[in-house]
Amino acid sequence: VFHDLPSESRTALSYTSLIAAYARNALHEEARELLDQMKASGVAPTDPPVPFDMLLGLFAEMRHDPSPSVRPDLTTYNTLLAAAAVRALSDQSEMLLRTMLEAGVLPDTASYRHIVDAFAGAGNLSRVAELFAEMSATGHTPDPSAYLGLMEAHTLVGATAEAVAVLRQMQADGCPPTAATYRVLLDLYGRQGRFDGVRELFREMRTTVPPDTATYNVLFRVFGDGGFFKEVVELFQDMLHSEVEPDIDTCENVMVACGRGGLHEDAREVLDYITTEGMVPTAKAYTGLVEALGHAAMYEEAYVAFNMMTEIGSLPTIETYNALANAFAKGGLFQEAEAIFSRMTNNAAIQKDKDSFDALIEAYCQGAQLDDAVKAYMEMRKSRFNPDERSLEGVLNAYCIAGVIDESKEQFEELQSMVTVPSIIAYCMMLSLYARNDRWTDAYDLLEEMKTNRASSTHQVIASMIKGEYDDDSNWQMVEYVLDNSNLEGCDYSLRFFNALLDVLWWFGQKGRAARVLDQALKYGLFPELFRDTKLVWSADVHRMSVGGSLVAVSVWLNKLYDRLKGDEDLPQLASVVVLRGQMEKSTVTRGLPIAKVVYSFLNDTLSSSFHYPKWNKGRIICLKSQLKKLQAAIDSSNGAAISGFVPMTNSHLPSPGSKLYTRESQADNGSAHLTDETLVEEKESELLAL
Repeated sequence: VFHDLPSESRTALSYTSLIAAYARNALHEEARELLDQMKASGVAPTDPPVPFDMLLGLFAEMRHDPSPSVRPDLTTYNTLLAAAAVRALSDQSEMLLRTMLEAGVLPDTASYRHIVDAFAGAGNLSRVAELFAEMSATGHTPDPSAYLGLMEAHTLVGATAEAVAVLRQMQADGCPPTAATYRVLLDLYGRQGRFDGVRELFREMRTTVPPDTATYNVLFRVFGDGGFFKEVVELFQDMLHSEVEPDIDTCENVMVACGRGGLHEDAREVLDYITTEGMVPTAKAYTGLVEALGHAAMYEEAYVAFNMMTEIGSLPTIETYNALANAFAKGGLFQEAEAIFSRMTNNAAIQKDKDSFDALIEAYCQGAQLDDAVKAYMEMRKSRFNPDERSLEGVLNAYCIAGVIDESKEQFEELQSMVTVPSIIAYCMMLSLYARNDRWTDAYDLLEEMKTNRASSTHQVIASMIKGEYDDDSNWQMVEYVLDNSNLEGCDYSLRFFNALLDVLWWFGQKGRAARVLDQALKYGLFPELFRDTKLVWSADVHRMSVGGSLVAVSVWLNKLYDRLKGDEDLPQLASVVVLRGQMEKSTVTRGLPIAKVVYSFLNDTLSSSFHYPKWNKGRIICLKSQLKKLQAAIDSSNGAAISGFVPMTNSHLPSPGSKLYTRESQADNGSAHLTDETLVEEKESELLAL
């Protein structure tokens, strides 16, 4: 029948049928010749569905063959075990294992893997542990690879307790665990977010087997993904002290963690180690450094590191470009972000991806170029990138800053349709929008929606905190727990989270709580540029903050200034509030941007025209030493009046529905009334140019 088939109609199945027939009749030469003919005809072989009973029959013939040369060996058993594993024949695998041991053939790593696969396919992994225990009791203790395979099978289905039980059985059976054994469990604990379990298991490991480079790499990835960035750096130092040699993967993992955590000093040290050891820093390593510097608002240093990559032949990837653009975006340096993407497209021939557009949207929002933010979003959609939660939050931010309620509500509803629960950030944006427009009924409805959200305790805690229900120390611990968890997401998320939260607290009149939240953010190392003092300058840098966040920070800074003036400290040449950085510092239009306008007005309303814009920088609002002396004299002449600072940081009662706090016509001051005061200090600015 086969020969009657036209040659072009012969399929793998027809060849396989005849080959199997030859094999059943022991016509091995004919079978081999037909296989060669099949290959010559260009017909791809398939895995023949040979019945397992037939394989066992051949196996039985081999066992009873009088010739020693055809007795089953390890390869024979592994072939049968593999066939049983594919078919999930657990009983047959167990029978083969027993036969194998009786014949004096010791299983190897492949044997155990096939046995585990067979029982995993049959859904009966617990029987494997029993088999290993029986083997150990009869003097055939499995080797570490056997337990490792069983442990990995449990981890694939997330069976943590069973995987740990394998480790304990391994120890009880007298088989010392290896580093690979512990690595499997460390990785499993990490993926499940059980970081205390990771630490405890690693301590146990160090008492039994020295950690190797691969183990540390797992730890770096686990703790880096979990947000424990400083712990990654500490482990790296521990690794060096233990004289375990890091590889380039190690250094990359540490640099990535430093990048997400904004640990720029540690990132520099790791980069120095890479070069000292003769390794070539990869693009991934440099990206970590660029990101870390960006999170510290060290724009010039980040750009230098970016350029250094090309000098050593490590070409920037799209992740590197995005990291630098994200750094600019956080500070509203939209012109710099545009320039870096132009360089990416024109010089490197790399096209923007979704993360690139997200960075542009954020840059335009922080730089108050709201129309451009929406245009960037539309361009992203035209480029066929599907927006995710981050993208939609970016556009929501643009609408909320612009104060357009209908568009903001529509965007928020789109977010709700995409995710189960919109993030705290999205809720805070909407709450701030409602508050600034005196839409208190809408604000309280949304706040109640957060508080009654059963899907997220985080939303409940934040809503209760805004309403003033968690001010006592015991309840505030719950707030700190939520803030701690937000910090584990990395600087990129944390900056957006705290900006949104500070904004809503300010507009709700909760200055005391806002100050506590800001203090917590500073403890996490966020906004490292915020408060800086030298002999020449006392400064507050709010250029990366939301409008409400900047007012909270300036209020705290003014009260610090009050304490220092009251304490008769040596005065600097000037006090400065930085509201803008980058190219926009050179433009006079910056005075009309939201943060600059609001902060300028707030400063002068608080301290009666003591602050002004200098000619030499349009991104700073300064108070000269002469004005500081007047403020100091005013404090001294107050005869110790019982005030705690320039700005009362108290929590107001929540406004009742219908209240008009921010939309009264009389509150139309945009800061322009104070601009004429600049002429009073122009003649004194020449002395500052050298600074």
